[in-house]
Amino acid sequence: MIPITDVAVGFLMAWQAAVSPGQVPLTVRPDSLPQPRAATVMQPVGLTMFRADTVPRVRRKAVVYSDGYATRLRIHKTLSWGMLPLFAASYFSGDQILNKGTDAPSWARSLHGPAATGSAILFGANTVTGGWNLWEGRKDPTGRTRRILHSVLFTAASGGFAYAGTKLADDAEENLTARRKHRNVALGSMGVSTVSWLIMLIGN
Repeated sequence: MIPITDVAVGFLMAWQAAVSPGQVPLTVRPDSLPQPRAATVMQPVGLTMFRADTVPRVRRKAVVYSDGYATRLRIHKTLSWGMLPLFAASYFSGDQILNKGTDAPSWARSLHGPAATGSAILFGANTVTGGWNLWEGRKDPTGRTRRILHSVLFTAASGGFAYAGTKLADDAEENLTARRKHRNVALGSMGVSTVSWLIMLIGN
């Protein structure tokens, strides 16, 4: 296809030869012809363009904890270290009572009740301190999933201990089947609470 500029130049030269014969033909350079102006891209009104590295970042709000939070956390952690010794005392004394009944050694009969009571006091105190701190730190996204999982497992274990220490404990005094169920529920609660404790220990 012949460019439009060549057609225009040829037309002008033919016109000059017809009008003024004998004269030197007029030479027209293509770059002397008017060139079309480049289209101007208009930016929509009200639209501001940003570079990727200039987009403002949203800052996270700081979470401020009270002095009471630190005190409760310290109590919570200190009491949690007493959990495993109480579990061991409850298990070994209870195992003697389960297998030997009234013939169990005196140390087992005298230790099992206080160990179970100590565990109940520990769980009650840690439920208060942990629940209070969980509520105060509810807006802190750091470690929130771990804290919630720890609380759920700890609450489940507390329910298991409460069931084993009330209804099942009363039945276990005169029934071997109830004693075994008491032991199984208590062991399951010990396992769940230990996992809950390790989640926070390893996470911190």
